[in-house]
Amino acid sequence: VQLQASGGGLVQTGGSLRLSCKVSGSISGDFAYGWFRQAPGKEREWVSCMASSDGATYYGTSVKGRFTMSRDSAKNTVDLQMNSLKPEDTAVYYCGVAPGYNAAIKVEDYQYWGQGTQVTVSS
Repeated sequence: VQLQASGGGLVQTGGSLRLSCKVSGSISGDFAYGWFRQAPGKEREWVSCMASSDGATYYGTSVKGRFTMSRDSAKNTVDLQMNSLKPEDTAVYYCGVAPGYNAAIKVEDYQYWGQGTQVTVSS
């Protein structure tokens, strides 16, 4: 299984970005897709996740109401629409897959990771 994240960039406060994660390969059983972020000097932080079984989505408190996770099964992508961006959203964003989970918020639950994409929000 391989994941490739894209879509990061530089945006002003209040702006929007859409990240995409291309998932290649097959995964048996249920699993969770997830987005995490890591700012310099900080631990990787859970942002959102989605159950592969029914598409249910879950969000961290700092992004709830601003970020939306979705998937395109035909393209095998999982997207993260980020609106009303704030400087504190600045980080490298990673997508991941957690086999055997419907929802997963811990880094250690994820077996597969993409390479990360930089998001910078200027004030």
